[in-house]
Amino acid sequence: MNPSLASTPPRQACAECDVYRAAQLKKLGVNVETWDFVVALAGNPNTGKSTVFNALTGLRQHTGNWPGKTVARAEGGFEYRDQRYKLVDLPGTYSLLSTSLDEQIARDFLLFGRPDVCVVVADATRLERNLNLALQVLEITDRAVLCLNLIDEAGRRGITVDDRQLSRDLGVPVVPCAARQGQGLPELLAAVAEVADGRRLCRPHRLSQEPPALQSALRELVAQIESTYPDLPNARWVALRLLGGDEHVAQALRSGELAELYTRTQPPAASK
Repeated sequence: MNPSLASTPPRQACAECDVYRAAQLKKLGVNVETWDFVVALAGNPNTGKSTVFNALTGLRQHTGNWPGKTVARAEGGFEYRDQRYKLVDLPGTYSLLSTSLDEQIARDFLLFGRPDVCVVVADATRLERNLNLALQVLEITDRAVLCLNLIDEAGRRGITVDDRQLSRDLGVPVVPCAARQGQGLPELLAAVAEVADGRRLCRPHRLSQEPPALQSALRELVAQIESTYPDLPNARWVALRLLGGDEHVAQALRSGELAELYTRTQPPAASK
Protein backbone atom coordinates (compact mmCIF):
# COMPACT_ATOMS: atom_id res chain seq x y z
CA MET A 1 0.00 0.00 0.00
CA ASN A 2 1.28 3.48 -0.84
CA PRO A 3 2.15 5.12 2.51
CA SER A 4 1.24 8.53 1.11
CA LEU A 5 -2.44 7.56 1.04
CA ALA A 6 -2.83 8.06 4.75
CA SER A 7 -1.34 11.57 4.66
CA THR A 8 -3.20 12.96 1.65
CA PRO A 9 -5.45 15.83 2.79
CA PRO A 10 -9.17 15.25 2.29
CA ARG A 11 -10.99 17.00 -0.56
CA GLN A 12 -14.45 16.76 -2.02
CA ALA A 13 -14.68 14.63 -5.18
CA CYS A 14 -16.55 16.32 -8.04
CA ALA A 15 -16.93 16.12 -11.80
CA GLU A 16 -14.49 18.99 -12.35
CA CYS A 17 -11.68 17.51 -10.25
CA ASP A 18 -8.48 16.40 -11.94
CA VAL A 19 -9.07 12.84 -10.77
CA TYR A 20 -12.18 12.57 -12.94
CA ARG A 21 -10.65 14.23 -15.98
CA ALA A 22 -7.70 11.85 -15.74
CA ALA A 23 -10.08 8.91 -15.39
CA GLN A 24 -12.00 9.91 -18.55
CA LEU A 25 -15.21 9.59 -16.55
CA LYS A 26 -18.50 11.14 -17.62
CA LYS A 27 -21.29 10.93 -15.05
CA LEU A 28 -24.63 10.06 -16.61
CA GLY A 29 -26.94 10.22 -13.57
CA VAL A 30 -30.09 8.25 -14.31
CA ASN A 31 -29.59 8.43 -18.08
CA VAL A 32 -28.95 4.73 -18.64
CA GLU A 33 -31.45 3.79 -21.33
CA THR A 34 -28.64 2.10 -23.25
CA TRP A 35 -25.47 0.57 -21.92
CA ASP A 36 -22.56 -1.66 -22.84
CA PHE A 37 -21.95 -3.25 -19.44
CA VAL A 38 -23.82 -3.75 -16.15
CA VAL A 39 -21.86 -3.31 -12.91
CA ALA A 40 -23.23 -4.33 -9.50
CA LEU A 41 -22.07 -2.72 -6.25
CA ALA A 42 -22.21 -5.06 -3.26
CA GLY A 43 -20.90 -4.69 0.26
CA ASN A 44 -21.61 -4.65 3.97
CA PRO A 45 -23.51 -1.67 5.39
CA ASN A 46 -21.36 1.38 6.16
CA THR A 47 -18.49 0.53 3.80
CA GLY A 48 -18.94 3.64 1.64
CA LYS A 49 -20.74 1.75 -1.13
CA SER A 50 -23.20 4.57 -1.76
CA THR A 51 -20.31 7.05 -1.81
CA VAL A 52 -18.73 5.07 -4.65
CA PHE A 53 -22.09 5.03 -6.43
CA ASN A 54 -22.48 8.80 -6.07
CA ALA A 55 -18.92 9.50 -7.17
CA LEU A 56 -19.32 7.53 -10.41
CA THR A 57 -22.88 8.47 -11.39
CA GLY A 58 -23.21 12.04 -10.10
CA LEU A 59 -26.39 11.09 -8.24
CA ARG A 60 -27.00 11.69 -4.56
CA GLN A 61 -27.94 8.31 -3.16
CA HIS A 62 -28.59 9.00 0.53
CA THR A 63 -25.78 7.96 2.83
CA GLY A 64 -25.87 7.38 6.57
CA ASN A 65 -24.15 5.43 9.32
CA TRP A 66 -26.94 3.04 10.24
CA PRO A 67 -27.64 -0.47 8.94
CA GLY A 68 -30.23 -1.09 6.26
CA LYS A 69 -30.35 2.45 4.84
CA THR A 70 -30.48 1.12 1.26
CA VAL A 71 -33.61 -1.01 1.15
CA ALA A 72 -33.83 -1.48 -2.61
CA ARG A 73 -31.37 -1.33 -5.43
CA ALA A 74 -30.57 2.09 -6.93
CA GLU A 75 -29.45 2.50 -10.53
CA GLY A 76 -27.36 5.11 -12.31
CA GLY A 77 -24.85 5.33 -15.11
CA PHE A 78 -21.46 6.58 -16.20
CA GLU A 79 -19.38 6.62 -19.34
CA TYR A 80 -15.73 5.60 -19.29
CA ARG A 81 -13.48 5.58 -22.35
CA ASP A 82 -16.42 5.64 -24.75
CA GLN A 83 -18.20 2.73 -23.03
CA ARG A 84 -21.46 3.17 -21.13
CA TYR A 85 -21.98 1.42 -17.81
CA LYS A 86 -25.17 0.82 -15.86
CA LEU A 87 -24.32 0.83 -12.16
CA VAL A 88 -26.64 -1.01 -9.75
CA ASP A 89 -26.20 -0.23 -6.05
CA LEU A 90 -27.45 -3.30 -4.16
CA PRO A 91 -28.64 -3.17 -0.54
CA GLY A 92 -25.91 -3.38 2.05
CA THR A 93 -25.75 -6.90 3.44
CA TYR A 94 -23.44 -9.09 5.50
CA SER A 95 -24.33 -12.34 3.74
CA LEU A 96 -26.01 -13.85 0.70
CA LEU A 97 -27.14 -16.94 2.56
CA SER A 98 -30.13 -16.05 4.74
CA THR A 99 -33.59 -14.80 3.89
CA SER A 100 -33.79 -11.12 4.87
CA LEU A 101 -35.19 -8.81 2.19
CA ASP A 102 -31.87 -7.00 1.67
CA GLU A 103 -29.98 -10.25 1.25
CA GLN A 104 -32.57 -11.64 -1.16
CA ILE A 105 -32.42 -8.52 -3.37
CA ALA A 106 -28.61 -8.61 -3.50
CA ARG A 107 -28.39 -12.36 -4.00
CA ASP A 108 -31.09 -12.54 -6.68
CA PHE A 109 -29.48 -9.81 -8.76
CA LEU A 110 -25.99 -11.31 -8.54
CA LEU A 111 -27.26 -14.81 -9.22
CA PHE A 112 -29.82 -14.17 -11.94
CA GLY A 113 -29.08 -10.66 -13.22
CA ARG A 114 -25.55 -11.83 -14.07
CA PRO A 115 -23.84 -8.41 -14.07
CA ASP A 116 -20.74 -8.08 -16.24
CA VAL A 117 -18.76 -7.07 -13.13
CA CYS A 118 -19.50 -7.13 -9.42
CA VAL A 119 -17.61 -4.54 -7.37
CA VAL A 120 -17.46 -5.61 -3.73
CA VAL A 121 -16.85 -2.55 -1.55
CA ALA A 122 -15.00 -3.46 1.65
CA ASP A 123 -14.00 -1.36 4.66
CA ALA A 124 -10.21 -1.49 4.96
CA THR A 125 -10.50 -0.96 8.73
CA ARG A 126 -12.71 -4.06 9.12
CA LEU A 127 -11.39 -6.23 6.35
CA GLU A 128 -11.71 -9.64 7.99
CA ARG A 129 -15.41 -9.10 8.65
CA ASN A 130 -16.02 -7.78 5.12
CA LEU A 131 -14.27 -10.65 3.36
CA ASN A 132 -17.06 -13.03 4.38
CA LEU A 133 -19.38 -11.41 1.84
CA ALA A 134 -16.61 -11.11 -0.75
CA LEU A 135 -15.95 -14.85 -0.62
CA GLN A 136 -19.67 -15.58 -1.01
CA VAL A 137 -19.83 -13.31 -4.07
CA LEU A 138 -16.85 -15.15 -5.56
CA GLU A 139 -18.77 -18.42 -5.20
CA ILE A 140 -21.35 -16.99 -7.62
CA THR A 141 -19.31 -15.04 -10.16
CA ASP A 142 -15.84 -15.05 -11.71
CA ARG A 143 -16.10 -11.39 -12.70
CA ALA A 144 -15.40 -9.32 -9.60
CA VAL A 145 -13.29 -6.45 -8.30
CA LEU A 146 -12.64 -5.72 -4.62
CA CYS A 147 -12.79 -2.00 -3.82
CA LEU A 148 -10.75 -1.60 -0.65
CA ASN A 149 -12.42 1.57 0.57
CA LEU A 150 -11.64 3.84 3.55
CA ILE A 151 -7.94 3.20 3.06
CA ASP A 152 -7.25 6.70 4.39
CA GLU A 153 -9.04 5.91 7.65
CA ALA A 154 -7.10 2.63 7.89
CA GLY A 155 -3.87 4.60 7.54
CA ARG A 156 -4.87 6.95 10.35
CA ARG A 157 -5.46 3.91 12.56
CA GLY A 158 -2.07 2.45 11.70
CA ILE A 159 -3.59 -0.37 9.62
CA THR A 160 -1.75 -1.43 6.48
CA VAL A 161 -3.09 -3.80 3.84
CA ASP A 162 -0.97 -5.59 1.24
CA ASP A 163 -3.44 -5.16 -1.61
CA ARG A 164 -1.23 -7.02 -4.10
CA GLN A 165 -1.03 -10.10 -1.91
CA LEU A 166 -4.75 -9.88 -1.20
CA SER A 167 -5.40 -9.78 -4.95
CA ARG A 168 -3.31 -12.91 -5.41
CA ASP A 169 -5.11 -14.66 -2.55
CA LEU A 170 -8.60 -13.79 -3.84
CA GLY A 171 -7.82 -14.16 -7.54
CA VAL A 172 -9.48 -10.85 -8.47
CA PRO A 173 -8.29 -7.23 -8.75
CA VAL A 174 -8.04 -5.33 -5.45
CA VAL A 175 -8.04 -1.53 -5.62
CA PRO A 176 -7.30 0.65 -2.54
CA CYS A 177 -9.65 3.65 -2.46
CA ALA A 178 -10.77 6.62 -0.40
CA ALA A 179 -13.93 7.24 -2.40
CA ARG A 180 -15.01 10.37 -0.54
CA GLN A 181 -11.74 12.06 -1.52
CA GLY A 182 -11.64 10.54 -5.02
CA GLN A 183 -8.50 8.52 -4.29
CA GLY A 184 -8.23 5.27 -6.25
CA LEU A 185 -11.27 5.86 -8.44
CA PRO A 186 -9.30 6.04 -11.73
CA GLU A 187 -7.68 2.71 -10.85
CA LEU A 188 -11.08 1.26 -9.88
CA LEU A 189 -12.58 2.32 -13.21
CA ALA A 190 -9.66 0.80 -15.11
CA ALA A 191 -10.03 -2.52 -13.24
CA VAL A 192 -13.80 -2.61 -13.85
CA ALA A 193 -13.30 -1.93 -17.57
CA GLU A 194 -10.65 -4.64 -17.91
CA VAL A 195 -12.84 -7.26 -16.24
CA ALA A 196 -15.96 -6.16 -18.15
CA ASP A 197 -14.44 -6.44 -21.61
CA GLY A 198 -12.43 -9.58 -20.86
CA ARG A 199 -8.95 -8.07 -20.95
CA ARG A 200 -8.43 -9.28 -17.39
CA LEU A 201 -9.51 -12.80 -16.50
CA CYS A 202 -10.27 -13.42 -12.85
CA ARG A 203 -9.47 -16.71 -11.15
CA PRO A 204 -11.33 -16.29 -7.87
CA HIS A 205 -10.50 -18.25 -4.77
CA ARG A 206 -13.21 -20.75 -4.00
CA LEU A 207 -13.88 -22.44 -0.72
CA SER A 208 -12.58 -25.96 -0.23
CA GLN A 209 -14.14 -28.86 -2.09
CA GLU A 210 -17.20 -30.57 -0.70
CA PRO A 211 -16.66 -33.80 1.22
CA PRO A 212 -16.79 -36.97 -0.91
CA ALA A 213 -20.11 -38.03 0.63
CA LEU A 214 -21.71 -34.83 -0.70
CA GLN A 215 -20.18 -34.79 -4.16
CA SER A 216 -22.33 -37.57 -5.61
CA ALA A 217 -25.56 -35.98 -4.35
CA LEU A 218 -24.41 -32.60 -5.64
CA ARG A 219 -23.70 -33.91 -9.15
CA GLU A 220 -27.10 -35.63 -9.31
CA LEU A 221 -28.97 -32.55 -8.10
CA VAL A 222 -27.12 -30.21 -10.49
CA ALA A 223 -28.04 -32.49 -13.40
CA GLN A 224 -31.70 -32.46 -12.37
CA ILE A 225 -31.78 -28.66 -12.05
CA GLU A 226 -30.07 -28.16 -15.41
CA SER A 227 -32.48 -30.59 -17.06
CA THR A 228 -35.56 -28.88 -15.61
CA TYR A 229 -34.29 -25.29 -15.96
CA PRO A 230 -31.75 -25.33 -18.82
CA ASP A 231 -31.45 -21.52 -18.87
CA LEU A 232 -30.90 -21.16 -15.13
CA PRO A 233 -27.38 -19.88 -14.36
CA ASN A 234 -25.31 -21.09 -11.40
CA ALA A 235 -27.10 -24.41 -11.01
CA ARG A 236 -24.30 -25.66 -8.77
CA TRP A 237 -24.77 -22.78 -6.31
CA VAL A 238 -28.53 -23.38 -6.25
CA ALA A 239 -27.91 -27.08 -5.61
CA LEU A 240 -25.59 -26.31 -2.70
CA ARG A 241 -28.22 -24.06 -1.15
CA LEU A 242 -30.85 -26.78 -1.51
CA LEU A 243 -28.58 -29.33 0.11
CA GLY A 244 -27.90 -26.81 2.85
CA GLY A 245 -31.60 -26.58 3.66
CA ASP A 246 -32.23 -23.09 2.22
CA GLU A 247 -36.04 -23.04 2.27
CA HIS A 248 -36.26 -19.75 0.35
CA VAL A 249 -34.36 -21.21 -2.61
CA ALA A 250 -36.35 -24.45 -2.39
CA GLN A 251 -39.67 -22.62 -2.48
CA ALA A 252 -38.49 -20.35 -5.32
CA LEU A 253 -37.46 -23.40 -7.33
CA ARG A 254 -40.77 -25.22 -6.72
CA SER A 255 -42.85 -22.18 -7.66
CA GLY A 256 -40.83 -21.35 -10.76
CA GLU A 257 -39.73 -18.04 -9.23
CA LEU A 258 -36.06 -18.75 -9.95
CA ALA A 259 -36.69 -19.12 -13.66
CA GLU A 260 -38.88 -16.01 -13.64
CA LEU A 261 -36.20 -14.02 -11.80
CA TYR A 262 -33.66 -14.95 -14.44
CA THR A 263 -36.00 -13.81 -17.22
CA ARG A 264 -36.90 -10.53 -15.49
CA THR A 265 -33.31 -9.55 -14.70
CA GLN A 266 -32.02 -9.93 -18.26
CA PRO A 267 -31.49 -6.59 -20.06
CA PRO A 268 -33.63 -5.93 -23.15
CA ALA A 269 -31.90 -7.02 -26.36
CA ALA A 270 -31.73 -3.46 -27.64
CA SER A 271 -30.13 -2.12 -24.49
CA LYS A 272 -26.67 -3.61 -24.92
